[in-house]
Amino acid sequence: MNELEASYAECKRLNSLHGKTYYLATLLLPKPKRKYVHALYGFARYADEIVDDLESTLTVEEKADALGSWGNKILGDLKSGKSDDAVGRALIDTVNTFDIPHAHFEAFLHSMTMDLTVQEYQKYEDLLEYVYGSAAVIGLEMVPVLGALEEGAYECAKKLGIAFQLANFIRDVGEDLDRGRIYLPIQELAEHGVTREMLEARELTPQIVSALKFQIARVRQLQAEARPGIAMLAPSSRPCIEAASELYCGIVDEVEKINYEIFNKRATTSTARRLKVFITAYLKRLAVSN
Repeated sequence: MNELEASYAECKRLNSLHGKTYYLATLLLPKPKRKYVHALYGFARYADEIVDDLESTLTVEEKADALGSWGNKILGDLKSGKSDDAVGRALIDTVNTFDIPHAHFEAFLHSMTMDLTVQEYQKYEDLLEYVYGSAAVIGLEMVPVLGALEEGAYECAKKLGIAFQLANFIRDVGEDLDRGRIYLPIQELAEHGVTREMLEARELTPQIVSALKFQIARVRQLQAEARPGIAMLAPSSRPCIEAASELYCGIVDEVEKINYEIFNKRATTSTARRLKVFITAYLKRLAVSN
């Protein structure tokens, strides 16, 4: 195994270990495309781990230094076209193969840096700055790998990426509080009578339920607006994205199933639902050529 192959293998390991739903959906892609998706995931996961490792003894300043050092090195490697980083080699090969703009990776690192200091967002528009870099650009990076048949695929990919992220925010309110963060916009929470103190009390109230219902409706609206973009992708890529859309946006279904008890339970997709989605998508995948 040469260094490039080893880098792709490391990215695949990170994906299979930390992104089980993402990895499952990747298996629905034609085999030659999978390693490129693993590389994009590997980059995002490595940066995210620096920021959000709760077991880390590093201070915020030390994390910022570590993220800045690694991020600047990767961005420099992208420009030079070579890297000695375990993740960087595969990332550069993927970026060069599909001519993916470097600005997407700069935006992602910017959002990861925001996580180190920003603890809440007043307006949805404020949150979108963060979500663009943390999620929308992931969709934009993916589209060239998946194969765009129309330019509109990019805008739809942005919306789907945002929907995925917002669904995670709804599920992870408690976990994010452990990190001192609230991602649900403060002004929107206030419109439903919810304060930061109410969330920190971790007791479900009618006001919190109302706020969660509002956020869930937004996820479903974004998912619906993104759906036409799936038909704008190469046919062999569509089953993968259909499955990812159902599973990731489906997190909000699971929040409803636990009666919004997000502080005491973790909304998770059942194995039965995962298998049903995967089998349905797999059968569609068999029906199209690579």
